[in-house]
Amino acid sequence: MGLVDNLENQALGSLLGGSSSPLASGLLQMIQNQPGGLQGLVQAFHEKGLGAVASSWVGTGQNMPISADQIHQVMGSDMVKGLAAKAGISPDMAGGAIAALLPMIVDKLTPNGQMPAHNSLMDTVGGLLQNLGKAS
Repeated sequence: MGLVDNLENQALGSLLGGSSSPLASGLLQMIQNQPGGLQGLVQAFHEKGLGAVASSWVGTGQNMPISADQIHQVMGSDMVKGLAAKAGISPDMAGGAIAALLPMIVDKLTPNGQMPAHNSLMDTVGGLLQNLGKAS
């Protein structure tokens, strides 16, 4: 794991006071299990009128921010509550934390500004999950 990866893990950890690993792991698993994977998740943002935001995370430029309310709008409260339960935090806190983490995760999964092939994405998600496991 390189210096940049270590810094990103530290940033994720400080972002949520050390509880980033369960939430980040939950988000990665959610992406992996999402119908259509990462592409399906990005499509859900497009369908809810937030396509430009999600596209900014995939692209190589600056990541546009998203609010906790917008996360609830796209992902649904049940998904946010489930991720909150996995992370051991309140659903209100989870919405804000997901809004902070998801752009970084999608950006990390699309390093060249393009959707990866399915097999490549699964390898990347698996590697990120392992790295987060080591960081916790």
